[in-house]
Amino acid sequence: MISFEESMRLLHSLDVTPCGVEKLFLTQTLGRFLAQDIIATTNSPELPTAAMDGYAVRYEDMDKKRLKVLADNPAGNEVTMPVEPGFAIKTFTGSLMPEGADTLIPIENVNLIGEEIEIVELVKKGFSVRPVGENYKQGETLIAKGSRIGFAEIGVMGSLNIVMPKVYQKPKVAVLATGSEVLEIGEQQTNAAQIRSSNNYTLEALIKQHGGECVQLGAVKDDKATITQNMHEALHSADIVVSTGGVSVGDYDFVKDVVRNELGAEVVFKGVVIKPGQHVMIAQKGQKFIVALPGFAYSSTVTFMLYVLPLIYRMQGSEYKPTMVYATLKEPFVKKSKKTEFTPCRILIEDGEFFVDFAGNREGSSAILTNMLGPNRALAVTTPQEGNKEAGERILVWLLS
Repeated sequence: MISFEESMRLLHSLDVTPCGVEKLFLTQTLGRFLAQDIIATTNSPELPTAAMDGYAVRYEDMDKKRLKVLADNPAGNEVTMPVEPGFAIKTFTGSLMPEGADTLIPIENVNLIGEEIEIVELVKKGFSVRPVGENYKQGETLIAKGSRIGFAEIGVMGSLNIVMPKVYQKPKVAVLATGSEVLEIGEQQTNAAQIRSSNNYTLEALIKQHGGECVQLGAVKDDKATITQNMHEALHSADIVVSTGGVSVGDYDFVKDVVRNELGAEVVFKGVVIKPGQHVMIAQKGQKFIVALPGFAYSSTVTFMLYVLPLIYRMQGSEYKPTMVYATLKEPFVKKSKKTEFTPCRILIEDGEFFVDFAGNREGSSAILTNMLGPNRALAVTTPQEGNKEAGERILVWLLS
């Protein structure tokens, strides 16, 4: 087996080609990854603009205390009348500042007396005037290629009149659960040794959450011919094939042999010194990838996040960047192996500092997915060199939410 660090090096060295590009209507791109840089074609605002309702004046005229109001300047109107010395123009939020005016006095700072305003509170020069390019400047790259599109990106592109931005197509990820004991949801249970399939649905949720498209192939029995047929179909249908189960060293663990011998894929690595999920395998065939994960629910979930999410992001022209922080232990931590461990935990924020505990954790095998339920869940990450830790010590934590 190789170290976790070596597995990450090999994973990131893979030649991953982003999926194709498509154009979508702006509001349909939410959650997708940009396939172009978004560059400002104009200044915003293009001209000095009022930031609130008030009176546009020349700063030096404020000492006069009383100014005559020439006209109104509603938003959306083209300004034609300049502000002459000793005069003001009533100007509204979003209106262009009249020529000659450099300051806006808020309505609350004046008394209106007939056709004049009496200034009762002075403001500094340039007050409430948005300068040219305050929001962005022409030629500025506002959103980089590979960025995931959220509400702010939608708004900025709308302001630039971008109707159909280019986005990367969603990578297709086929999910296949293996095991003769595994039953599909809704399938009739005939004996107590049978278990419900959950891995393929957990992974489908992760795929969708991170921008991929799931090709759901359900559960197949531990039979070499059946697994081979389904793997071939999966490779034909998807960019990434993910299997769970059948990758260990048991008599019925056929997946590793099918990947090597029947599919003719090149194995990048098989076996990593991690807990959970040490029997994970990654292989490549052409531009497609096969990731064989362990069958236990917690193991398959963690190894999917470690080894499949980076591929999904790179196929969308981006990079998966897990959020890692150091947190203070509120209770002792027991290291269970000389491996890189990923231990479910709960993250807390107290007085602006990160703390971690293991409240609600069930002890047992790496089949316990319920340890990832609830808010503020995270994974404590420890290296093979680290041992037990006492309360008050610091530990690296991978934030999941």
